[in-house]
Amino acid sequence: MPSTIDLHIHSANSDGTDTPEELLNKIRLAGIKIFALTDHDTINGAMTLKNLGVKNFVAGIEFSCITQNNHKCHILGLGYDENNNDFKNALKAGEDLRHEKFFKRIKFLNDTFNIKFSDDEIEDLLKIPSVGKPHLGNLIVKKGYAKTRVEAIENIIDKAKTGNDKISAELAIKSILSAGGIAIWAHPLGGEREKELPQELFLKILAELKNYGLNGLECYYSKYKFTQTEWLDDVAKSEGLLISGGSDYHGANKHIPLGRLNSDDEIIAPELLTVLNRLKFERS
Repeated sequence: MPSTIDLHIHSANSDGTDTPEELLNKIRLAGIKIFALTDHDTINGAMTLKNLGVKNFVAGIEFSCITQNNHKCHILGLGYDENNNDFKNALKAGEDLRHEKFFKRIKFLNDTFNIKFSDDEIEDLLKIPSVGKPHLGNLIVKKGYAKTRVEAIENIIDKAKTGNDKISAELAIKSILSAGGIAIWAHPLGGEREKELPQELFLKILAELKNYGLNGLECYYSKYKFTQTEWLDDVAKSEGLLISGGSDYHGANKHIPLGRLNSDDEIIAPELLTVLNRLKFERS
């Protein structure tokens, strides 16, 4: 049985495989009562569901960020006003960096591996609001240059040296707050296929993010054991931060079920997620 709250979900508007409408059906079938759509660096999917008038839904985003000392981090924005100018400027900055990196990758693949894409293929890729490595990987497999998407990413795409494509953590957090949203550090000890962040480095990054106005931590996460969750929970409480939780569901692109908020598949009670007390959304 999944947990009934999931505040970290991706659609095909970034690197998931479900359209927002398909996702909505799966969420209902899974028995999830409150959820957020948090695509990477785009709000297109979230706005689709918002415009449909979906209840028990929180408009979200996952900004890909970098700290002052060049440490990668991901910041979730929940419950923002998408019409806020600061927020729109942060979105535009992330979009510009992502597109710049996309074309650097296209050139690298052509120059280094003689992998060529037609104008139509590039145009189709650019229709994806948050185009990235999974989309390129799928096309490389389709064209017969690799057997699997993972192979395409690790053995081909990741060899490209394209520089930074992430906005600053400061810009992300401050834009979310300016838009009336809540800023959450996503999977703060490391996400899927990432090494666990050492506690000393975690605390150093946390101090920087709090200085920008960070509101909370994603303490409950599909990859985390209870020892990790308990430690994050204690830190959040001692630092006066909100507690959030999400699966990081990506459809067929990752083997993570909706509503999985820990690696032991234990149901997480909604009252443990204190961020719910601050989120405003239409309830059924």
